[in-house]
Amino acid sequence: MPEPLKLKGIPASAGYAEGPLFNLEPVVARYKGKATAADERLALETAIGTATGRLAKLIQATEGDAADILEFQLAMLEDDALTGPAYAAIAAGQPADAAWRQALDAEIVGYETSDQDYFRARAADMRDIRDQVLRALTADSAAAAPTGAIFYGEDIAPTRFLETDWSAGGGIALKAGSTASHVAMLARSRGVPMIVGLGASPAHLAGVALLDAEHGGIVLRPTRAEVEAFRQSSSSFAARRDRAETFLARPAVTKAGTAVRVQVNIADPSDVDGIDVSTCDGVGLMRTEFLFGKTLPDEETQYRAYRKVLEWAEDKPVTIRTVDAGGDKPVPGFTVEEGNPFLGLRGIRLSLARPEVFRVQIRALLRAALHGNLKVMFPMIAVWDEYQRAAALFAEEQAALAARGVAQKMPPLGIMVEVPSVAIAPEAFAEVAFFSIGSNDLTQYVMAAARDNASVAHLNSVRNPAVLRLIASVAAFGRAQKIPVSLCGDAGGDPAAIPALIEAGLRDLSVVPAQLAMAKAAIADVSI
Repeated sequence: MPEPLKLKGIPASAGYAEGPLFNLEPVVARYKGKATAADERLALETAIGTATGRLAKLIQATEGDAADILEFQLAMLEDDALTGPAYAAIAAGQPADAAWRQALDAEIVGYETSDQDYFRARAADMRDIRDQVLRALTADSAAAAPTGAIFYGEDIAPTRFLETDWSAGGGIALKAGSTASHVAMLARSRGVPMIVGLGASPAHLAGVALLDAEHGGIVLRPTRAEVEAFRQSSSSFAARRDRAETFLARPAVTKAGTAVRVQVNIADPSDVDGIDVSTCDGVGLMRTEFLFGKTLPDEETQYRAYRKVLEWAEDKPVTIRTVDAGGDKPVPGFTVEEGNPFLGLRGIRLSLARPEVFRVQIRALLRAALHGNLKVMFPMIAVWDEYQRAAALFAEEQAALAARGVAQKMPPLGIMVEVPSVAIAPEAFAEVAFFSIGSNDLTQYVMAAARDNASVAHLNSVRNPAVLRLIASVAAFGRAQKIPVSLCGDAGGDPAAIPALIEAGLRDLSVVPAQLAMAKAAIADVSI
């Protein structure tokens, strides 16, 4: 009997899955060339139309982040800048399939080799777009996976994920992939076990696989003893998850009786539709980038979105972050192309550089503040002057609204602590209303290690002493100055990191809704 094959990767969505391995590598169908260039162009136009229709149908069946992902793909398919080179190649004599593949592959290489998390994560979307049109051109369809399969390959298309019924189990194991990818985000929100960064492996793998997405490993051809040990670990994880559900309706308290506030992070107003407000302490982070899609949002659109969440939260706080565009979140017509956008014009810097856009958001927030317990925070603050200028714009817009007789209210204004300059010298920001630690960016900047890069994943840890020391110093400063301090990065929902965060002095964490129960259970196990 062949020896078991064990591969190590990076956990992207915790959980366990046992099932048949399903190879994601596509079987290439043959394309039948057409008689003329006009016929080739028509074939490609028809295929793009088919893919567009499929996406539109999927969008109707999804909402929130999933719908945003599909709308990005739809927008790309409708963009002449993407399709133009393919039509030009057809006019030069290439068949439709080769022209489309050549045009998309050139785009994909640019995404894959980018030094920016956002674009590397988007590479999967671009491959998805390419393959959807190629399947339509060849009248091919994706092979059906067996129930409970472990999807294995370089990457998985977002549409493939969304079309899969995960209720019967299954998981994802990727040679490449990214913990910051859209599929990873969807997997976490739906509880689908997933690991990435497995690297090169032997070809033609098959058979039953054991996927441990809690620790980051997969075993093929397992021995009986390995299957038994795996099932014990899986049962233990399921028991912990079930036990965690019992904590959902309770306030979060450590073994010693220390209360810890647990709020939720949301990326879209629809996210709150599935959350019982009694199970959390409010919204610790409401992202606003979802509003900045194909066009810049007007004041009324933003006001309605903010008001919905504030009214859902009742009297509990809702912390809305002003638009954090730039870096890994480009916005057409707003952000600028830069050589190193993570160290460039992003977050509050971009908002201050484009006050005509920022003022629209400010007015919407001031008006929405009447409908709940609103707090507003500024992203990527590095120096005191940035906070002062942003706060001054709020004061100006409040006065302008009041002069026009428009009802409004000034919310508390705080800052994200994600640039090391703030964490090192928080005393420079003693006049802000609150601090919210963005552990994702803070860790990346301190450790100079991207969290979606498998080769440096061991460095990107919030539990590194250097990162924890900065978090502890901010928490201590907040206590001394009576400035509330919270944490809204991914670390807040990581059971392995929670004890260290509480020991560092944090008493307010914000997590994605899917991690709410596990976070509360992890807090209950802390003996500090």
